[in-house]
Amino acid sequence: MTNITYNKTAQRHGFHLVDPSPWPIVAAFAALSFTMSWVQWMHGYSGSGYNTWFSFFILIFTAGVWWRDISREGTYQGHHTSIVQVGLRYGMLLFIASEIMFFFAFFWAFFHSSLAPSIDIGAIWPPKGILVFNPWEIPLLNTMILLLSGVTVTWAHHAIVAGDREGVITGLLFTVTLGAIFTFFQYVEYAEAGFSISDGCYGSTFFMATGFHGFHVLVGSIFLMVCLIRQINYHFTKQHHFGFEAAAWYWHFVDVVWLFLFVVVYWWGGA
Repeated sequence: MTNITYNKTAQRHGFHLVDPSPWPIVAAFAALSFTMSWVQWMHGYSGSGYNTWFSFFILIFTAGVWWRDISREGTYQGHHTSIVQVGLRYGMLLFIASEIMFFFAFFWAFFHSSLAPSIDIGAIWPPKGILVFNPWEIPLLNTMILLLSGVTVTWAHHAIVAGDREGVITGLLFTVTLGAIFTFFQYVEYAEAGFSISDGCYGSTFFMATGFHGFHVLVGSIFLMVCLIRQINYHFTKQHHFGFEAAAWYWHFVDVVWLFLFVVVYWWGGA
């Protein structure tokens, strides 16, 4: 009679039954605390600044350890099977779709104010007294930088499918560097701006749209930097690299949004 010993931790199906984790509830409370304390800080409540930074630190720490656990599940524990990866792809696509709706709201606000400017802003667009940016200076340079970064991240994607490890590392290094350069020029542009976020509907829509795009560039750069570290540590293979795919999709989304911002806000909206 043969004795058969089963490994209780073995994966016997294609689905992932997620283990209980404290990070979702911790992240939710940290996000709530950060939002409330930030609003209080903007209204001048004493002591709210410390709460804002503490909540922000907890939120960043929680995101780091949560995504660390997800990377371990997919890389070392083998939970991200082909069936699970299909679900992850749908989830990422739905997330990008929600981001499209997010930016659509800013474009809607911009068009609402610009196509029929009210008498309060002089019945002209851009409003009277607003010194707009020249789209053919820093905005055009940043456009070229982001388009080039889209090429380099695509190069890295093709390299990972071809099994070219050095090509992936080089492509990601170029992409992260270009993202940092874009962020630097965006900071320079803001520092030289002749208007602020409180300068009427033009200032609010401009800084909300371009500012949130800059935040997305920063998040995408961190996303790709993590992929670079994972690639150096041999986490990705030809068949198993969805983490990188998700980062590449997100980066291409950031590129496309910037093209719309350049054409609509900088060029058409500033004419």
